[in-house]
Amino acid sequence: MRRLLRAVAAVSALAVASAAPAASRTPPLSVSANGRYLQAGGKPFFWLGDTAWLLLGKLNRAEVEQYLAKRESQGFNVIQVMVLHKPEMTNPEAGAALVNGDLKQPRVTPGSDPAKPGEYDYWDHLDWVIDRAAAHGIYVALVPVWGNLLDARLLNLETAPLFGRFIAERYKGKENIVWLNGGDRYGDLSPQVWGSLGATIKSIDRAHLMTYHPAGRASSSWAFHTAPWLDFNMYQSGHQDYAQDHTLNARGEDNWVYTTDDLSRRPPKPTIDGEPSYENIPHGLDLKPEPRWLAADVRRYQWWSVLAGAFGHTYGENSIMQFYSPGQTAAYWPKLAWQEALDAPGAMQMHFLKDLILSRPILERIPDQSLIMDSGPRYERVAATRGKNYAIAYTYTGRPFHVRMGVISGARVRAAWFDPRTGNQKPIGTFPNSGTRLFTPPGTPKPGNDWALLLDDAATRNGQ
Repeated sequence: MRRLLRAVAAVSALAVASAAPAASRTPPLSVSANGRYLQAGGKPFFWLGDTAWLLLGKLNRAEVEQYLAKRESQGFNVIQVMVLHKPEMTNPEAGAALVNGDLKQPRVTPGSDPAKPGEYDYWDHLDWVIDRAAAHGIYVALVPVWGNLLDARLLNLETAPLFGRFIAERYKGKENIVWLNGGDRYGDLSPQVWGSLGATIKSIDRAHLMTYHPAGRASSSWAFHTAPWLDFNMYQSGHQDYAQDHTLNARGEDNWVYTTDDLSRRPPKPTIDGEPSYENIPHGLDLKPEPRWLAADVRRYQWWSVLAGAFGHTYGENSIMQFYSPGQTAAYWPKLAWQEALDAPGAMQMHFLKDLILSRPILERIPDQSLIMDSGPRYERVAATRGKNYAIAYTYTGRPFHVRMGVISGARVRAAWFDPRTGNQKPIGTFPNSGTRLFTPPGTPKPGNDWALLLDDAATRNGQ
């Protein structure tokens, strides 16, 4: 205990002294007044995340810089990172995070030079990663302790508040962090432990937002929606397909259902799919190596969840989430080296929806399925959202569908098809804003021929 308190005291001064060099690119995040979206420095913020789970355990500093630069260029603004994946968590350049795998003994070296290889420790390295992310305009969503340590009973009611205090004191001065309490575990199975960790961190660091990362096919709202430390909800919709999902609340690939459920709860809190099915990962993860989720699938998960009301979306890719290099032991049969996987098609396409949503008034946006007269089940769903002067409808199969006009403002509406693969628009025309109208997307209807219909009050520019 005394050793931990000395470590906390030593690093607290360092945390205060080391401010992110580009903090202006990552202003503080907050929840919007309507409890539905996030803001950064008072401006609407669309969370476009990437699951960089094992970044701290796999990459050296040059590789971290390569990864951050690429994700910045692709429009990502959040990375989700495990601080401690397992007790022996080690960085290839900085060494182990803990002394003998003990959560009560973070391995800190006061007086070391964080810039000198061979001298900086694991926590110095994490300081550097957070600062470099800020320089790239990226927030770091930190999972303090993954569920593996809970399973081994190393995270418990004794160690949770001790480690929670250590990590909160160390990183409360970093502007570009978000707390992801939990680590791929059902919150209702160990609510006291996760609650203690969350409450401890929040009691020390009230400035940063916090959520809970649950196990598959679950949401943070199920166990912690009213917890004072939980600012927004997160669900994990991956990784099974319709045929594989045999959970109690089976929802298959319909991740939008979690969004709808979370937004129906009170008090209102924003929600996001923090772990959908990853690009290039097998259906069901470790059941068999094929088939795999591809770019069209990850687009569908993004569009369905966001149009249902999510404040953003987190993308994942099989090789990236574990930073796989050929020859290494790996899970889920990755085929690409992580450097090659950085340019996976889905990763290149994620920012198109972010750009579209931010091009229109975002804080007034609501999901509105009443716009669609003939939405169908599963892949035939046509998802719809709208503001006062605009509406967006998404079809994964590109089949024709009917829209109820007259819901947004204006005597006439301007219509266009938006291509989720390229971000390009194809004008359709201008029409009276009344009655019901059939819209037929380009191409032949089939899964993956996805299109979004854009409707704007003709008297406005992009619904503004």
